Amino acid sequence: MSDENLVVLKKILEEMSIAHSLLGMHDVDSFMEDEMAKRAVCMTVINVGELIKNLDMDFRADNPEVPWRDMAGFRDIAAHKYQTLRMDDVYVTVADEFPSIAEDIRMICERAVGEDEARDDR
Repeated sequence: MSDENLVVLKKILEEMSIAHSLLGMHDVDSFMEDEMAKRAVCMTVINVGELIKNLDMDFRADNPEVPWRDMAGFRDIAAHKYQTLRMDDVYVTVADEFPSIAEDIRMICERAVGEDEARDDR
């Protein structure tokens, strides 16, 4: 994996962590009532999608366990159709889907670091 892709993956993980932290102790109902939380979480979703678009297409194709296209598409919806965005979908995505996606991304990063170390040992 290129160093650039690894940097982008780490930034994606940071944004996902921020989004999850912004949810705080909100359940879906209290999230729906907190305009500031909704806007802040949506901005981090946009950031994640924008970062994904900076990953090499070959890299994304080589790592299909992560729904890269869906996440980038969700960014487009959040950015361009914010007024019609279903905030309960945003909540579910961040609360329920981001943690497992982040774990997949962490595993990709660990695998890449392990491959680099193996190359250095040669």
